Amino acid sequence: MTHEASVPTIPRAELDQRLGRLRAALDSSSPDWQLAAVMHPVNLYYLTGAMPNGVLLIPRDGDAVVFARRAYSRVVEESAFPRIMPMRSFRDAAAATGTIPDTIHVEKEALTVGHLERFAKHFPAKVFAGLDRALGGVRAVKSPLELDLMARCGKIHRHAFEEIAPQLLRYGMSEAELGTELLAAMLAAGHDGVCRIAMFGGELFLGSICFGDNSLVANPFDGPDGVRGLGPGTPLFGSRERRLASGDLVFIDCGCCVGGYHTDKSIVFSCGQPAPETIAAHQRCVEIQESAVALLRPGTLCSAVYERTVGQLDDAFRKDFMGYADQGVRFLGHGIGLHIDELPIIAKGFDVPLEANMTIALEPKKGLPGVGMVGTEDTFVVTTDGGRSLTGGSPVLRVIDL
Repeated sequence: MTHEASVPTIPRAELDQRLGRLRAALDSSSPDWQLAAVMHPVNLYYLTGAMPNGVLLIPRDGDAVVFARRAYSRVVEESAFPRIMPMRSFRDAAAATGTIPDTIHVEKEALTVGHLERFAKHFPAKVFAGLDRALGGVRAVKSPLELDLMARCGKIHRHAFEEIAPQLLRYGMSEAELGTELLAAMLAAGHDGVCRIAMFGGELFLGSICFGDNSLVANPFDGPDGVRGLGPGTPLFGSRERRLASGDLVFIDCGCCVGGYHTDKSIVFSCGQPAPETIAAHQRCVEIQESAVALLRPGTLCSAVYERTVGQLDDAFRKDFMGYADQGVRFLGHGIGLHIDELPIIAKGFDVPLEANMTIALEPKKGLPGVGMVGTEDTFVVTTDGGRSLTGGSPVLRVIDL
């Protein structure tokens, strides 16, 4: 599989639209807002089309300006943003701003205390309010350009998991070997090689590659499946010691990225005929996903999708559903785009209506003691006809004869 053309420059019209939507979101959530300061590289890319080390200042009245501390010439080359200025430090940005307002909206979920203190030294506002929810809501609804990149990403994802991965399996190989070979194939097909996590301290360079009950091992990542990974210092990827044997489940849960935009997908194989209860548990997860997909329509509350699917499960199936033992999570799916984990969240209490062109990863999964994790995950676009998959689908627990 050959990868497609290079990622396009984000046009000025799209950048203007994104900035306008953010201003409107702030008008709605914080009617008295005065100044927003965007500093996280991913958010800067979304709003400017480049990744400067610097700050984008968005005044309530007046033109927004991006100040680049590093690689100013590259930002000018790559970005269609109309106002780009160099700076040596936040002092220069403050001098060009003039009067500093009492309240500044910043990305409180993304900035470290130290970085905010360096900013506040030159922008001494009385209050630093949160920008994250407003910007997250804007980012949640994807443009045609974004959906095109995610469709390209999903095509690579589907091909790698459904067609390449089964061919790589062989008895005696380690989880890390499978992950290395799968990653190489994805890179060759056009995967950027990065998977970005918004969660504080989150790390993910590919995902989880697990044989047997290694997919149940507790880990700090906020997801339903587990992973032993490379060890205590790197609980990611796959173990170099655990080797594939007859009767093992092979559980793969990884992200893919094209042009900074991600899709998320999981797939499970069985090396030999699985037990009937394993097949039944997997199929029940598939049915849950199908029910949720049908509800991914504009206007449906995210909480309603959760309640109408997870809320209908009996107590027996709920045990170890969406996480084994003490690592259960309270969601069924999550938004995805420039980060693997974005708004909205398909969860109880998240009473936010879905909008057309939101992108959601649904991942119903269940842990089976001594066996491993079963279930599925794919990335969907919200449409008036329900969710449209970007990553294919694997409803059957595939048996691999090696």
